[in-house]
Amino acid sequence: MSSGAEDRPGVGIAHRVPDLGALELLLAVARLGSLGRAAREVGITQPAASSRIRSMERLLGVALVDRSPRGSRLTREGALVTDWARRVVDAAEAFDAGAQALRDRRDSRLRVAASMTIAEYLLPGWLIALRAQRPDTAVSLLAGNSTVVAERLLSGEADLGFVEGLSVPSGLDATVIAHDRLIVVTAPGHPWARRRAPLAAAELAATPLILREEGSGTRQVLDSALGGLARPLIELSSTTAVKASVVSGAGPAVLSELALGEELSAHRLVGIPLADVRLTRALRAVWPTGHRPTGPARDLLSLTRGA
Repeated sequence: MSSGAEDRPGVGIAHRVPDLGALELLLAVARLGSLGRAAREVGITQPAASSRIRSMERLLGVALVDRSPRGSRLTREGALVTDWARRVVDAAEAFDAGAQALRDRRDSRLRVAASMTIAEYLLPGWLIALRAQRPDTAVSLLAGNSTVVAERLLSGEADLGFVEGLSVPSGLDATVIAHDRLIVVTAPGHPWARRRAPLAAAELAATPLILREEGSGTRQVLDSALGGLARPLIELSSTTAVKASVVSGAGPAVLSELALGEELSAHRLVGIPLADVRLTRALRAVWPTGHRPTGPARDLLSLTRGA
């Protein structure tokens, strides 16, 4: 009996060695002395087990099992192959245990990088929901602007990111998880708060504003929508700091609607309508190109749907 595989140069080992399922079946036959009982143990029918044994015999070029009404008995060659099979299966079990340990280690932590608005106003709720699903996963969060988020992902310092900018940073894949509206706000005592007509985009563009730093998603969207901005009145690195400055009367700003609910309802800030431009942006989850999130990162991504 010859398979001819040894005569074909370039045939890989996977085509010359039985698969693990066949080897496990052979070990069950050796242990139980019955092809039927072995088939039941591995969860297949007896005809399927017979077919698998015959395929293995053709592949190896030797008879492995003698079948009789009294049961199934290994041939001399079958006993030798069974000894080798046991070592292969033991090695596969060790491989599987090691792979599971790697998965457990991966699933024990999640590193998230998020731009400021998402980090402050959306992520806390998502992380509470994730903890209910994965109580043993430790989560670390790095909050920064969209440029920083991209850098952390590309350097391998984060598993999943969230950004607010106009486009997807180079080297990253993305999916839109929500949309956000930007609102012009001032303190109640600012002249804009008393105007009757909506604010023109050109006037907003010409007015020094309290702005987030270069690289922030909010600033990118605003600069693009207005075709440029006046020199900033103040540059600050967090949404909270911008809000506090506007409340104090330092000047106007443009902020995410997500961040303004409490201040607008308490009348500490006033929303100023715009006449000829609508400031909206997509909120995106991002990850390195070709490496779609797995484990807890995948679960967190699923929780962001419908944000």
